[in-house]
Amino acid sequence: MSSDVRFTDFKSDKQPTWCPGCGDFGTMNGMMKALAETGNHPDDTFIVAGIGCSGKIGTYMHSYAIHGVHGRALPVGTGVKLANPNLEVMVAGGDGDGYSIGAGHFIHAVRRNVNMSYIVMDNRIYGLTKGQASPTSREDFETSTTPEGPQQPPVNPLALALAAGGTFIAQSFSTDAKRHAELVQQAIEHDGFGFVNVFSPCVTFNDVDTYDYFRDNLVDLAETDHDPSDRDQAKEKILDSSKEYMGILYQDDESVPYEEKHGLTENMAEVEDGAPADAMDLVREFY
Repeated sequence: MSSDVRFTDFKSDKQPTWCPGCGDFGTMNGMMKALAETGNHPDDTFIVAGIGCSGKIGTYMHSYAIHGVHGRALPVGTGVKLANPNLEVMVAGGDGDGYSIGAGHFIHAVRRNVNMSYIVMDNRIYGLTKGQASPTSREDFETSTTPEGPQQPPVNPLALALAAGGTFIAQSFSTDAKRHAELVQQAIEHDGFGFVNVFSPCVTFNDVDTYDYFRDNLVDLAETDHDPSDRDQAKEKILDSSKEYMGILYQDDESVPYEEKHGLTENMAEVEDGAPADAMDLVREFY
């Protein structure tokens, strides 16, 4: 950890190719601010990205990074963290990548409770493939491939996380820069799997779930009497489909990360003296 890290230290020299106004700009800025505020250094940070508009976020951030296979960012991130617990591992993806093809991995990553963070840019549409309905799209959301809407209820990622035993479940809004960065920072600082679903509007293909919509409808839990340590209160808020919430829905302050439970504290890439002669060759093959 370093106390001299700045937000700009996490910026790469590659310019994002997202559409002007895309919510992912704000989401990424919040991630970089949170990493800097927690004292993490780019040399000790590993970003894993999935597929979709958010997929190149590791290119736009200055750190170790890997662009994973569709829906498989979480198992890659889990492997990185368990191989070297000294790294700050942050997985980033979209609602299509995380809650469709990656839904199974999402549930198991939540229940394992590895000490890492997962930031999902939820724009409620498939943006990269030009505007199809995603798992979180509204039941009546009209697209070129679903002219009458998907005709099925949207996935509730917060409910999935709570049911899977999540120990940190939060929701933010990409354009609320200060609040968003605070929530990502709290996810990083949490002892266990820190999950933040981020409303990140798509200005090109979604004219329903817009910036104005979220500004008018979001309820910040910090301005209510919500107790994030109360699982029943969290359940009530998460299942309330009449409102859109921002803030920490649930946090288990007694959470014990997977690594701590199983005594995984050392960097597995470091082979001790006296190891078999060919051990380092084997390590290099996989690192």
